[in-house]
Amino acid sequence: MQYVLLFLESSEERAKRNDPAAAGPYWGSWSAYMGAIAKAGVMVGGNGLQPPETATTLRIANGTRHVVDGPFADTKEALGGYVVLDVADLDAALEWASRAPCASGGSVEIRPVMAPSAG
Repeated sequence: MQYVLLFLESSEERAKRNDPAAAGPYWGSWSAYMGAIAKAGVMVGGNGLQPPETATTLRIANGTRHVVDGPFADTKEALGGYVVLDVADLDAALEWASRAPCASGGSVEIRPVMAPSAG
């Protein structure tokens, strides 16, 4: 079964990406984690994402398109990336999620992937 792991990071965690003292350990932990998923053969795909301030949000109201710079909502955590896994069950997905570097400083949302509909 396929699950997507959505990696949510606090602004403090995201700041480590560009902090000369913290960037090495930050990127090293993510590289090791993603390498372990790839080596286990359970990764279908995934990507890191640019920071929330680079986002564009689209809404359609009364047939009119409204485009706003920035994320949809102010939150303490923002989506930092995702990976799609093909694993036996939710327990296996939870095990991989628990190993994510952001699990202790942010969170990991786990969702089953919808199977394509026949038709």
